[in-house]
Amino acid sequence: MRRLTAASRIAIPLVGALALSACSASGQDNTDSLQVVANPVAVKPAVSPAVTTKPSGQVLATPAVSAMATDEKTRTLAVAVTQPPSILVYDLDSLSTPRATVPLPAPAESLTTSGGQAIASIPTKGELAKIALPGGQLTTQPVAGQPTAGVADGPDTIVAVRDRKAVEVLAHGAVTKTITGQLYSADDVVDTGQGVVVLDRLRTAVFSVDVNAGTMGEGLRAGDGAANATSDSYGRVLVTDARAGALLAFSVGPLILRQRYPVPGGIYGIAYDHQRNLAWVTLTGQNQVVGFDVRGGEPTEKYRFPTVRQPNSVSVDDRSGRVLVGSAAGEGTQVIQP
Repeated sequence: MRRLTAASRIAIPLVGALALSACSASGQDNTDSLQVVANPVAVKPAVSPAVTTKPSGQVLATPAVSAMATDEKTRTLAVAVTQPPSILVYDLDSLSTPRATVPLPAPAESLTTSGGQAIASIPTKGELAKIALPGGQLTTQPVAGQPTAGVADGPDTIVAVRDRKAVEVLAHGAVTKTITGQLYSADDVVDTGQGVVVLDRLRTAVFSVDVNAGTMGEGLRAGDGAANATSDSYGRVLVTDARAGALLAFSVGPLILRQRYPVPGGIYGIAYDHQRNLAWVTLTGQNQVVGFDVRGGEPTEKYRFPTVRQPNSVSVDDRSGRVLVGSAAGEGTQVIQP
């Protein structure tokens, strides 16, 4: 992995590694070195103003979007919409209309794709929905608690379970491991290829997970309001800090904060273009999407486009470089060619 160091003008001290003995069971002990406030609250996206600049590119008519992801193997875009709860399956090379609509029992909170399959988390129903791509065949997997994110790891599925403060490993429909410890809330899980990291929005922190050993590893503060995370081409985890307005980069093995770059405007959603090494982030406070080159010592802005209102979700087509932005306000799914 290429190890990067942030420029001195954006370097910040870490608040601290975990002090396990200081964390109470309720997660409210002020001696905890990772805790920011006495009663932590998970961050929400900044509310978008009305659109005053025409969104770039093409806008597809869709209901409110809660999550989206692309699958390069099948050249598919999967879009989770809230009303009615469903997954819209598009051909990335012909985006005019969805090729399939897959009904869900309730809105999906997150959506990931891998090798011809989409995984949607449905925390209000305690289910993962698995959608075969590109056809849209649906199977559901019950999960004890509120599954907030699931990622494929070979034949296994790694699942973050919010209310149970756990990461579970599922194989062939059965739980093979339940990993707990140190979390206040398990809200997202990222597999970097060099390690697994879970995002805790309530504690605004990231934790390494040793899936093979079934243990929770070290943890670090992730700004003042960690919102969303993805992996990049260097085995790092990129995190949006929606409260402080920053893009964070963590290396894994061990978990180290490498960069903290200021991004004002309500940073929230994030996606990564592995072909061009661009991190795309949405600014919900400004109705914009911004592309940063992350190959150097600090991110370098390359693109900035006006978007649909409330651009909470973003994804990327690695082959073409197109950026897909979803409006949580029901104003469509945007397709931008940089």
